Order: sequence, then structure tokens, then C-alpha cells
Amino acid sequence: MNGWNEGITNAVAYIEEHLTEDIDINKIADQAYVSSFYFQKIFNVLCGFTVGEYIRNRRLTLAAQELCSTDIKVIDAALKYGYDSPDSFTRAFTKFHGISPSAAREKGSKLNSFAPLKIKLTLEGGTMLEYKIVEKAQFTVMGRSRRFNTETSYEEIPKFWKEHIASGENKTVCGMYGICVDSDGKNFDYLIADNYLPWNEVPEGYETRVFPQGTWAVFPCRGALPKALQEVNTKIWSEWLPSCKAYKFAGNYNIELYTPLHENPEDDYSEIWIPVEKI
Repeated sequence: MNGWNEGITNAVAYIEEHLTEDIDINKIADQAYVSSFYFQKIFNVLCGFTVGEYIRNRRLTLAAQELCSTDIKVIDAALKYGYDSPDSFTRAFTKFHGISPSAAREKGSKLNSFAPLKIKLTLEGGTMLEYKIVEKAQFTVMGRSRRFNTETSYEEIPKFWKEHIASGENKTVCGMYGICVDSDGKNFDYLIADNYLPWNEVPEGYETRVFPQGTWAVFPCRGALPKALQEVNTKIWSEWLPSCKAYKFAGNYNIELYTPLHENPEDDYSEIWIPVEKI
């Protein structure tokens, strides 16, 4: 726990020190001793918002303070706080504060403030989280892949599933797996996939992915979806990760396994697979 607290504290400090610069997510994650892929997942679960949202809200907070207290031009504030044009800055500023940058200069203007994160160690947990460590041989999946941005993936991935089912493609790939594979830290590939049968041809628009032999932490999820998955996912990143002394994450991917739905949603069963290796 102390190691993770120190890591995320360092990451937040790094963000605060570089708010007026082009911030590389990989350099932020380096401060927390994990890959950018896992850092963004952990940050989102623990904080309730994405890294990008945190940076954007902090920049807009500082921009408002500077506009109120100095004679900085709107165009200069836009460039200083990471916006390509005054128009994009004005839109973001107005959405966040409820007034335009020029209106923020007026005395008595009401502005919003998003405070920097402060990490505090609290006693939590004390709950049961079932899991098992298993060795899996190399396996191959076949599925449809689409690239998503970490900032919008929570909204866009369900749309991808609905599109897949509505188009009838679930007759080709029923969706045994939902797989996240890191692309560049900011984006990742998401596959709706099944086990690949090598004697079958790969249909147009589909692809195969090979996952190497290795060790996996497997977390059962029992109950209606998506609630059951979300609850276990939160416990993995907020409780299991900080307290695990025997294993660390290996591989920039993770897998959700789905089984056929039951008449009673509370009887549904799914799993979250995380690649790990001994410390």
C-alpha cells in the first residue's frame, strides 16, 4: 500500500509541476512504477475520473485564476494551458466555469475550482475477494477489433457491443471475451472475441491475436452485468493491487470472460483475467 501511495503521489506531483507543458502519460506512469496502460486504469478506478480529465480540470482552474489576477490575454492563456486556439479554450472554459474567459475578468464572477489531489492512507478493505493464480498455455483468439481512447472508452465500448450484436456479427463471434490490449498508452485495442479454431478461415474484418504462455490472476464475478464486473474490477485496483506482495503485472492487456446469461441475472458468471509474474 505504501508503495502505491508513494507512486501515485509522485505522479500527481509530476502533473502539477508540468501543467503548462505537453505532458506525456508514459512519464506520469513512470512516477507510479507501472505502465501507462495500468496507471490509467488504476487512476480512473481510485479517483473516479480519468487522468486527462484531471489535467484538463486543473488547467482550467489555474487559467481562471490567472485571468482574474493578471492582464494575460485570452489567446496567451489558451496556449499556456494546452489549447491550440482561443476558440477551443473558450469552449472548454465556458463548459467548466459556466462563463467565458472574458467574463471571468469581471469582479464578482463565479468560478469553479478543481483542487489538486492529495493522497491519504485510509483503512479500507477487510472484504473478501476471491481469485486464483493459474498457468495458461499460449492461446489464440479471433475477433473484431476497434481502437479506443482511454478518455472515452467507457461510453464507446458498449456502443461497439451493441453494433456487433445488431449487425448479426455475434453469429460469427458470439463474444466469449472482451479484451483490452494497450496500443500507445493513450489508446488501446478492444476485441470482441472467441477462441480461434485454426481449421476455420478468418472472415474479412476479423483478426487473430496470440497471448503467450504465462501466469494469470483470475477473478470470478458473480451476478448481473455490468455491476458484478465493475465491483470486482474496483476491488482489484483499489485493494488487491496495493496489498499484493507476491505478484506484479506482466503484459499490457487484460481479459474479461463471459459465459451465457441466465434467466436470473444474479446467477450470471464472468471472470477478469490479469497477466502477472512473481516479484
